[in-house]
Amino acid sequence: MEIKEKRELEVTVDKRHIVTIGERLYTESVELLRELVNNAYDADATRVYVDISPDKLEIRDNGTGMDLEGLKQYFVIGSDEKVVHSRSPRFGRPRIGQFGIGKFASLAAAARFAVVTQNKEFAARVIFDKRSWEDSKDTWHLPLEILEPDPERGDGTTVILTHLSKSFDLEDVEKKLIDGVPLKAPHFEVFLNRRRLYPLSLSGKRIPVLEGTEFGPVTGEIIIVPASMASMQELGIDVKVKGVTVKKALFGMETWGKVISRIRGEINADFLPITSDRTNFVVDTPEYRAFLKIMEKIIAVVKKTLGREADRREDRRAGRTVKEALNRIHRSLALNPDLSPFGPIPYGDDQDMGSGAVFSGKKKGEKQSREIEVKPDGSTKHTPKKKKRRHPLVKKMTPNAIVRRMRMGESSVSVCLDFFGESGPECFSEGNVVYVNRDHPLFQRESKKAATYVMYIARLLTQEISLMNETRSPRLAFDRQSKLLKDAFSEE
Repeated sequence: MEIKEKRELEVTVDKRHIVTIGERLYTESVELLRELVNNAYDADATRVYVDISPDKLEIRDNGTGMDLEGLKQYFVIGSDEKVVHSRSPRFGRPRIGQFGIGKFASLAAAARFAVVTQNKEFAARVIFDKRSWEDSKDTWHLPLEILEPDPERGDGTTVILTHLSKSFDLEDVEKKLIDGVPLKAPHFEVFLNRRRLYPLSLSGKRIPVLEGTEFGPVTGEIIIVPASMASMQELGIDVKVKGVTVKKALFGMETWGKVISRIRGEINADFLPITSDRTNFVVDTPEYRAFLKIMEKIIAVVKKTLGREADRREDRRAGRTVKEALNRIHRSLALNPDLSPFGPIPYGDDQDMGSGAVFSGKKKGEKQSREIEVKPDGSTKHTPKKKKRRHPLVKKMTPNAIVRRMRMGESSVSVCLDFFGESGPECFSEGNVVYVNRDHPLFQRESKKAATYVMYIARLLTQEISLMNETRSPRLAFDRQSKLLKDAFSEE
C-alpha cells in the first residue's frame, strides 16, 4: 500500500495508572521496605535506620544523598540511571535497583510520602501526596522545598511514609529485610527500631559453590543442617542477585521427601535477569538456562553428600545398637556360665570395645619378645620382635563394614555388620566372629524400628553363640538361646 501522509501520535499516561502501578508493584507492602533500604545501599550508605510506628514509617540513611539533578533523576519514571552507572561511586557496589520505579511502591502502604535529602551544601524536600497528584490532572510537577543544610544531619536521604493504609508486623519486616537486603556486604548495617539486623547463620555440613558460566560466576554454599534444625517452613535455597534474595527454589528436590527440610543455603548469580517486582527471574533467557545447568550439577553433589551423611548416621546407630546388644549378652553369659562357649565370664568384667578389623594385641602385663643382633665388634643390639597380626576369618569385607568386639572372659567375640547381598544368609559365624548381613530383608526391616533393633541384633548374636557351644542338637541350641535372650532383657 502506498503511503499518503506521515504524522505523529502523542502518547500520554494517565496519572492514575502510575498510582495503580505503584500500588500493585509488589504483592506484599512489606517489600517496599526492602526496596527503600536497597536504594540506600546503592547510594553508598553505611548505616540505614528503619523505624516503624503505628502512624509513620521512616527510613533514614547516611549515603551520599542527592543534589538537584539527582533528585530530578530520582523521580523519572522508568529511569535507567542505575543500569548505565551500575557501580556506586564510593564503594563500587553493584547497584541493586534497575528500573527506577521502586519509590512508587510506597503507594502500596501509604497515601503520602516525603523524600528529604542532603548532599553537601544542597538540601531539599519533595512531598508526594496521592490524592493531590490524582486531582491535579494537568500538572505533572511535585512540590519541591529547598532547605537549609543541616551540618549535624550530614549527607543522606530520609523517606517518611504517613497516612498508612497497611500495618507492619515487626517480625515479618525483620525476616523480609534479612532475606532481601545485602547484610553480608562490608560497611553496611541495617537497624530496625534501633536494633541491628544480622544475616542468618546456620550450622551443618557446608558444600561450597564456585562455578563459571559464559555470563558470569555462580557462587555461594549449600548447607545440610542437622535433623534437629530441619524445618518444613520456607523450603528451598535462596537465589540471590547482587546480594538480595529474589526467590527460594528447590531445583527438583521436591521429590526427595522430608529430607529437603534439611537443605538450606544461598546461591549468588548476579547475571540473572529479574522481573520488575524483583520476585522472580525471566526464565526464557540463555542466562537462566545456563544457570539451571549449573544447578543440576550442584544438586547432584548435594544428593550424593546427603546420602553419605545418612549412611554415616546409620553406621553410628548400628554401632551403638551392637554395643548395647553385646553388653546385654555379656551380662546374660555372666549369669549363665554353663551356656558360655568362652568359659566363665566374671560379672562386670572389663569390656574391650572397638571399631574396625579385629586384631589381637599384647596382653596386660606380658613382656614383648625381642631379637638379639650380634654386631662385628661383639656388642649386641636388642630389637623388638614383630608379632603377627591376626585378621578376621571372613574372606571378604567391604570398607563400610562395622566391627565391634567384646572380651568374654579369656576370649572375645567379634561382630561384623557388612553387606552380603539380599540372597545371602541373615547371619553366620566363623570362629568367634559373627557376621550379620545388612542387605538381608529382615535386617532392612528391623533396623528401621527403634523399639526392636537391639532385640533383633541380640537374637542373631545369641543364636550364633549358642551354636558355638552346641553344634550337634539345634533344639538344645535354641533352648540355650532362649535362656540367654530372656536374661539379656530382664528388668534386673
